[in-house]
Amino acid sequence: MGIYDRDYYRAPPPRGGFGVFDAWSVTTWLIVVNVAVFVGDGLLRHAADATPRPRADDYEEVDDARDARDARDARELRARARDVAFGMPPLERWGYFSTDTAVRRGQVWRFVTFQFLHAHVFHLVGNMLALFLFGPIAEAHYGRRRFLAFYLVCGLAGAACYLVLAATHVLVHDPATPLVGASAGIFGLLVAAAMIAPDVRVYVYWGIPITIRWLAIGGMALAAWTVLNYGGLLGYNAGGEAAHVGGGVLGFLVMKNQHWLNPFAPGRRGRGRVIGRRRPRARLFQKDWSKDFNR
Repeated sequence: MGIYDRDYYRAPPPRGGFGVFDAWSVTTWLIVVNVAVFVGDGLLRHAADATPRPRADDYEEVDDARDARDARDARELRARARDVAFGMPPLERWGYFSTDTAVRRGQVWRFVTFQFLHAHVFHLVGNMLALFLFGPIAEAHYGRRRFLAFYLVCGLAGAACYLVLAATHVLVHDPATPLVGASAGIFGLLVAAAMIAPDVRVYVYWGIPITIRWLAIGGMALAAWTVLNYGGLLGYNAGGEAAHVGGGVLGFLVMKNQHWLNPFAPGRRGRGRVIGRRRPRARLFQKDWSKDFNR
């Protein structure tokens, strides 16, 4: 029997993979949402005649200032928060993450919304390119629902890592400093892609080829080095690198414990029948990478 007569050779290629475009994939829609939010926020910003400066009452904290020093610190924090928010586009002002807004003021939605906001166009383009390259690998491995949960939870881990490192004084940060961007979730996808398809090559600066495995190792090492060496310098992006570390570490842990995502798997009935839309036939010929990792 020749190779062309074998069933696996005649089978159609699996959906998903490195840099594969699928109009109906979760990866594509995540890119669409991120771009739409960025463009819409810019339009809202230009449509407004002037951005009103936030009132002091909008940033009042619920605290019991027991002495003059506590009261002075609270006033300074509110002033910094007003300065940060002033001039921001409306959606970014409503959704950015910071210790002051998400934790001290209890605005927990910011743990999710900051993942869809970007500071400038180059920030957006870089993140969306990485999402386009590495997202399809993880999505083909996990399926749509578990992939979306994986991506968002890695983003949450980025914000949590930022808070933990700040609380332990590894990072010296201003509680009002905003954190935005999808890169925490994308670092989780990078680590997942490195474990699923470690030998796939990508081309970085000046066309230098590198495997996804070494790209993930280098990216995580650089993020950790930045946090440890520049975490004590205000104004440096050590906070963003801390979010990268958190997203990448959780991505690794979930890949080693993939049953954590089982609650997000499609509902089942009877003997493994999937409720709802039938899974595409092409996916049946895809390697089950999950057997290579602990469940």
